[in-house]
Amino acid sequence: MSLALPVDLPVLVVGALLVAAVLVAGLSDRLRMPGALVSLGLGMFLGSDVLGLVAFDDADLARNLGVIALVVILFEGGLTTKPEDLRRGGLPGFVLSNLGVLVTASVTAVALVLLLDVGWRTGFLLGAIVGSTDAAAVFDLLRRTPLPRRIASVLEVESGANDPFAVVLTIGILATAETAGHWRDWVVLGATQLVGGILFGVVVGLFGTLLLRRWRLRSQALFPLLALAIAAVAYGSAAVIGASGFLAVYIAGLAIGAGVPRQRRIIRNFVTTLANSADLGLFLLLGLLVNPSRLGAVAVPALAVTAVLLFVARPIATVVCLTPFRFGWRDQVVASWAGLRGAVPIVLATFPLTAGYPRGATIFDVVFFVVLISVAVQGATVGPLVRRLGLETDRPAWENLAEALPVESLDVHLVELTVAEELPICGRALRDIPLPPGMLVTTLVRGHQSLVPTGTTRLQPDDLLVITVAASDDAAALVSRWARRRGHREEVPGRVDDGDGRDPE
Repeated sequence: MSLALPVDLPVLVVGALLVAAVLVAGLSDRLRMPGALVSLGLGMFLGSDVLGLVAFDDADLARNLGVIALVVILFEGGLTTKPEDLRRGGLPGFVLSNLGVLVTASVTAVALVLLLDVGWRTGFLLGAIVGSTDAAAVFDLLRRTPLPRRIASVLEVESGANDPFAVVLTIGILATAETAGHWRDWVVLGATQLVGGILFGVVVGLFGTLLLRRWRLRSQALFPLLALAIAAVAYGSAAVIGASGFLAVYIAGLAIGAGVPRQRRIIRNFVTTLANSADLGLFLLLGLLVNPSRLGAVAVPALAVTAVLLFVARPIATVVCLTPFRFGWRDQVVASWAGLRGAVPIVLATFPLTAGYPRGATIFDVVFFVVLISVAVQGATVGPLVRRLGLETDRPAWENLAEALPVESLDVHLVELTVAEELPICGRALRDIPLPPGMLVTTLVRGHQSLVPTGTTRLQPDDLLVITVAASDDAAALVSRWARRRGHREEVPGRVDDGDGRDPE
């Protein structure tokens, strides 16, 4: 008798792979190596060509899982993009994400046709696939490297918004391989991808923001799930009409990150954990998909593509797009070199592979080789380049305590209290409500704004107070007694946040 289920072994394999990926990612941080490179290498090492422990050759499944992972990664990128960074780098980043992709793809294609004697369609297809930077690789780079804030903002916006144009070019070129496409078809496809992605991202993002702010949920733990569901709706609703789901989910993340101050921390922590998992898993999966033994055969064209991309096409695109915004030459050098290629080009390279394009397998191998060199060389040298150019910025000496330090390790509780209209404290100034020893009102959230209250701050209905209370078993009771001062209510609509997201009983 056997109780084994068909899913048992896959669960074991996936779990073991993720454990290995996380441990290796931790090692890469200590060695100052790009996490993407380590995950790709681990996948290649465990795959059928080397150790042969995991056999994986399903390009369709890799493409579909890659899309899901990119949705999570882009949503997290939108959530963590600060409004001031968007204002600082939004317009140049958007220009670089569209015009920059077109310039990069065109220059790369022309060079490949002249150098490697490939056909124009194959040259432009390769140029389109490697024309966009990668959100996963760039976001990881920005977390590790103290880039100038303006350059970091531009790169963040570019990597989050440049997928639609690369998708348009890739799909359009593949379509012309089957039917003779007219230039009007390209315009319609591009406009649908871009305008539709922006429209659905804004609409779903604003609706999701309203839902997250107004809807009462029985547990704080449900807010991250609702936010992730909104991200899926943003992607799916745009994709089903032929618009860019990637752009839509990034914009929805921007809207929710800026418009949901009360639940932003718990949502962002949850989605960031998922994004890190998706990042590791995606590069690991793509490493398993490639056969290292085939890379030697494409080494020469892959090196040619990489050289043209890094030293000709990307610099030209950067100069064309950033010069009008008065970026200096040093800033442009950093922006050019920090435009890493990663999971997005590899996922796009599965399109010709699954579409039966005559040289689809070769294109996939070339693109994988290009990405491998990009994350290895660029990812490891951006930091030294920034220091050499004198652009290194000091990391801030402070961090957001609620996000940097586990609350349970402090000898305090953070208590959230909603000021109901019937509470005696409503309508009174804080100085008229003396605080007991060991208690401090640190933050007041009113509508869209977070305020540092003073003694003259008058509490209004629906204000959310964040209160620091000395650790004790009766911390919640202390806040309740204060809020009911000279009142008669037995309970207060508040909750204690001990770091686990649970409401007090």
